[in-house]
Amino acid sequence: MSLSADQMELREEEIRAHYEAAAAMLEGIDHTPRIATPKEGASSAPERSPGIATRRRFRSTTPGLVTRSTARPEGVRLVERIEQADDGDPLVSPTQATVLHALRRAVSIALATGEAFCEATGLVALKKENLQGSLPDARKTEFSELLAAEALAVMYTFGNATSFLLASSASEASVEIGAVEEVLTDNAPLALHGCLWELDQELAAFGDAEPKLVATVMAYAEQLMEKVALRAQTAPRVGAFSGAKYRVEADDFTIAGFTPALKAKGTTLVMQFKKPNEVVGNHIAKYQAMRLAKMIMAYDFDRKLNPFVDLGGFIFTFMGDGKPGTGKTTLIQMMAGLVSEYCSVAGYPFRYQNFGIDNIDSYQGKSGQNAKSFISNVLDPNVIGFGTVDDIDQIAGKRGDRQSSAGQQEVTAVLMEAFAGANTVVRGNCTFGMFSNYPENVDDALRQRAGARFLVDGPQTRDDYIDILYLLMGKNHSLPLGDHEAYAAQEIKKAVAASFEGHSKPHEDGLAKVFDRVQDEIGELDTIAKVGRYLKAIQEADPRFTGRSIKNITDAVKVRAMDFELPDEWMETPELFLFKPYEDKLAMISELRRPITMDMLIQEVNRYADSEFRYADKSDEVAIEGMVRDYERQEEAKRRYLEGKG
Repeated sequence: MSLSADQMELREEEIRAHYEAAAAMLEGIDHTPRIATPKEGASSAPERSPGIATRRRFRSTTPGLVTRSTARPEGVRLVERIEQADDGDPLVSPTQATVLHALRRAVSIALATGEAFCEATGLVALKKENLQGSLPDARKTEFSELLAAEALAVMYTFGNATSFLLASSASEASVEIGAVEEVLTDNAPLALHGCLWELDQELAAFGDAEPKLVATVMAYAEQLMEKVALRAQTAPRVGAFSGAKYRVEADDFTIAGFTPALKAKGTTLVMQFKKPNEVVGNHIAKYQAMRLAKMIMAYDFDRKLNPFVDLGGFIFTFMGDGKPGTGKTTLIQMMAGLVSEYCSVAGYPFRYQNFGIDNIDSYQGKSGQNAKSFISNVLDPNVIGFGTVDDIDQIAGKRGDRQSSAGQQEVTAVLMEAFAGANTVVRGNCTFGMFSNYPENVDDALRQRAGARFLVDGPQTRDDYIDILYLLMGKNHSLPLGDHEAYAAQEIKKAVAASFEGHSKPHEDGLAKVFDRVQDEIGELDTIAKVGRYLKAIQEADPRFTGRSIKNITDAVKVRAMDFELPDEWMETPELFLFKPYEDKLAMISELRRPITMDMLIQEVNRYADSEFRYADKSDEVAIEGMVRDYERQEEAKRRYLEGKG
């Protein structure tokens, strides 16, 4: 991959020049902890077998930068620590070798990045003046601030590179190490010593077996990046690092300030996929999910953009709502299965992740961190991503709701910023689906960030119920089907056309009254001006119907203009479409685009407004029922109290 215009190359010879120093650090350093407290039983280096020579220890030789301490220094020998993570096997395992090579490479990249920072900021000259004793008093503050900024850049790069290089070796094992403490900013060498000392402590506590080795190192790297990035928010003179991009070509690794780099690695899905014919009913939701699965595949990895985003027909976020048991999980299984199959044929990395109730943590800030990690993993521009938030009403709390936990409120804030915040960039490589049985319990602003609405209402017709019974019975029986053609009613185009046509008039009673009143006043809604008056009338009936609602409606209309099926051959033979240049994809899709009609606009207004009225009616009814139950309990309590006194 070639360098982009905003990237600078970290040359391989510059990185390899630090290999010897990096290896010496891993073999042995002396470090006196400043902030962190040594873990019990991990303060000393592991004992070595008799007769084995002691490896050399690394001590910084940078004059004027080493600070003194009266505390006793501790020996840190990471190589030995890692080699002993397999019950004393005298041979180094492939996993241990991978970790050691990754750490040496990460330290070398961090040191090379520190040098680049020094060159860019003039810190090199200040260091020379300081060594010569000729540093002016007026520049000592600047010198100290630049040393601290270099230390932050080096520490973050070390954590970033370690996490990136070990990503492909990660397993299902996970380790919770807690917050990183030994973050030192006196100078870069001391900062790295602190990092290696604390990593050694964590390995002693958690990396006692080989399956946990990679997990412990990666957990430490992630916590280190988080702590350093937080410190960098208020640190002076870090702009030369945060505003720069460095490229390590050999590792396909990009350093973009205090932003983690993600490995283009898919996830191995353990999921029971469903075929489209196994989704009974839910015609519009199924049709849109099938089209969205193909839309995502149009993403161009070189341009980091999807033609459907350019043309205005991409669904970045959607909400699927319906009663329990109507098929929301089946819809997720169908869409994930389709995208996974398409990616397998094209050789694209596919990453699916669900954010569930188990991601809500009692520790302050942890739930928000989990949500940010979920968003970042799915947004990774180097993969095709599909993220779901099932039962979002239980996971994301309503703002101002005293029954919502702090963790739920954190998740709401993160999702709102990610889905339609000031820094949201839609590339078209991923989509997020929120699903709920009770969408009325979702925060209004978060719910309105769902650009598309999938009503998952399950089987509706007699044929639907016959089809679902026939499907679930399976094949291990000899019961006759009878006078019925299995799955004929599920023919997607015919069913979808009928479903869209059904939205020419509103379904919810409250919206139907508004619709009829407006038509009585101004006649048929056949111009944009008349539809605008209809929208204003909806807003007067429901103040939550805002400008964001109008945007979601117009986005849905643009999606309808893309109401065509990308040919299956394009997915089955990638050379026909997926592997073509971006401009060719854009032209091929443009040729299939349909004209926008007034019927489309009316149907999408009604579809969206129906959902809002449905949520509002349910929300109000739930609130009223709750108040009624409270009054009834108060009356019963009062009656029993008076009877007891009598």
